[in-house]
Amino acid sequence: MLRFVPNREPQPEPIQFKGYTLNPFQVEAAHAIEAGKNVLLAAPTGSGKTLVAEYAIAHAVKQGKRAIYTSPIKALSNQKFRDFKNDGLRVGLMTGDLTLDPDAPLVIMTTEIFRNAVFEDPERFADTDFAIFDEVHFVDDIERGTVWEESLIFAPAHVRFVGLSATIANLHEFGEWVRTVRSQELAIIEHQKRPVPLSHRLFHQHAGVFQLEQRQRAIDFHERALAREGRHGGRAGQREKERSRWGDKRERAQGRRMPFGPRPYVMLLDEVQHRGLLPLLYFCFSRKECEIKAERSMGRRLLDRAERARIQDLFEEICARFELDADADPGLRGILGRALAGVGYHHAGMLPIHKEVVERLFTSGLLKMLFTTETFALGINMPARTVVFDLLRKFDGVQMDYMKARDYLQMAGRAGRQGLDKSGLVISILEDEDLMEAPLSRFHSGKVEPITSRFNLSYSTILNLYDRLGSKGLLAAYDRSFAAFQALTGTAATRAKKKAAAHAALAMRVQVLRDAGFLDDQGLLPRGKVAQRINGYEIQVAELLFSGVMEQMDMHQLACTFTALIHEDRRRPDARGHRKELGPLMQSANDAVRRFIAIETLQGIPHPIKEPDWSIAPAVDCWSRGGTVEDIERLAHSDAGDVVRTLRMAIQMMRQVRMQVGKKDQLGARLEEAIVAINRDEVDAKRQFELG
Repeated sequence: MLRFVPNREPQPEPIQFKGYTLNPFQVEAAHAIEAGKNVLLAAPTGSGKTLVAEYAIAHAVKQGKRAIYTSPIKALSNQKFRDFKNDGLRVGLMTGDLTLDPDAPLVIMTTEIFRNAVFEDPERFADTDFAIFDEVHFVDDIERGTVWEESLIFAPAHVRFVGLSATIANLHEFGEWVRTVRSQELAIIEHQKRPVPLSHRLFHQHAGVFQLEQRQRAIDFHERALAREGRHGGRAGQREKERSRWGDKRERAQGRRMPFGPRPYVMLLDEVQHRGLLPLLYFCFSRKECEIKAERSMGRRLLDRAERARIQDLFEEICARFELDADADPGLRGILGRALAGVGYHHAGMLPIHKEVVERLFTSGLLKMLFTTETFALGINMPARTVVFDLLRKFDGVQMDYMKARDYLQMAGRAGRQGLDKSGLVISILEDEDLMEAPLSRFHSGKVEPITSRFNLSYSTILNLYDRLGSKGLLAAYDRSFAAFQALTGTAATRAKKKAAAHAALAMRVQVLRDAGFLDDQGLLPRGKVAQRINGYEIQVAELLFSGVMEQMDMHQLACTFTALIHEDRRRPDARGHRKELGPLMQSANDAVRRFIAIETLQGIPHPIKEPDWSIAPAVDCWSRGGTVEDIERLAHSDAGDVVRTLRMAIQMMRQVRMQVGKKDQLGARLEEAIVAINRDEVDAKRQFELG
């Protein structure tokens, strides 16, 4: 009998790279890189996207060219720097906080640094082959997304692009736009299979752990429980009253129904611990909740004697490396106390060095429960066996609403450790209303929202483009944006209307800059030239410089002023109203910034530039005179990590201004004194990085 063998598609030749046999999507990307193309790759967390970036870097270096690796956050940049350094590469780092070996064949930088360099010094990319954009779906970020677009549009034409992302719903639409702004061909590659699959579960106090398909059964359990409580109404009401006296603030505020007995999250953690599903990442959307839940979990028996000894040794080793004295630091002692119980918390309000210690303890596998905010999920490779969501709703800047599927999957993606777990477990705790109303299929389907352009030319970008291209070039720049590309829908009249509205908004901002004396028909005026070279709060800095108020300030006042430009006290409804009496120099600084705001208001700009927020000034003044971290936390009424981050940003700005005015200028000398005064101990990012 004759046997017919069906034709099969020829499989690509396997490629060996760095000891790995590349899988099909990595091979496709490698061939595109060799063929001189750009690459846009969407694949789940942990599936090997970074290996594609490493292939592009190796290709560039082999050709005698350079590569740039950009990331959205400094912590991820620092981690990538160490990873590539450990591979034996000569690597540079530019994050604003740090500049190390900027002429290396591979330079890691934040995306903002890349965009700024594209405008200020495009010649530095003359020998650059690739710019790798990690987390390229950040194009959709409301505050920062425009930076990614501007980088793609204005990077020198010869620079090739590798975009890495988790799943993007409209990947091909985004890719089609990239083809319009980059000259090379583009390979769009999509890979959807996770190396460690996820199992999604739900938890409600009346139903326990269940699957989405069992939602109705869980609702039935819940309704029966309510009926039982109704039959014992008087007693249940009294218990509820007692409960409200010691329940979580969130539970009291939302009138959350609490049964008599353990809190729901405690019941869930008991179950996870009993079933051996640790280590666990527990995501809260409140720093305080992270701290409270970690403290309340310290009574659990999570570590044996040998593990506690290993935690102690590791902690001492980390402290020795970073030259930390735990005896003199209550925060460090707290970290050790929790770690010896197998527990920790991590959020942006912590001191950077404290976050570093917690991260290193967690990667050891000895911390069994880490309570953290969503920033922990961004790019940093620290997976766990199980991920738990405290809530599916978070504050979106206006109200509490259900989070995006993309945000859920970014955090959920931390579940499942490659080589250790067959699957990653994700459990969402549901409140009563979530059980009835939450769009749960949104999170479990694996489908994410399409990315939307957030293109919004900042004053700094307008000044840079106006200097190079004039007013017509500015309008042409908008027409190349992803926003303009996405607006190419509807009737011809609708498209024309959208384009006219965008051009009018841009023209309005240009008119503000004209009226404020930053530019005229011939180009940039002195104010504009200074602002052009400042990255962030450029208008405020230019206004302060040209008002002359900075010339009257000593180094402590300068430090306070630059931090006031950045700081925004979100805890007070009126951050400016809490301090009625401003000093004369503070008042002069406010008046200088308000000059520009008045012009914006006249032109109808919907969101004027930020005024200085002086609520941080007492803390900064104390720090610049030798105060402690405890002093700044007490005086700022804010978490120490927030103050340190603000101080580091202020140092970056003061360095930029010092370069503009010159080191020999009196103001330049005082700025240098201010930098030295505040760039010490916990604020000194370079020292922490070099020790680690």
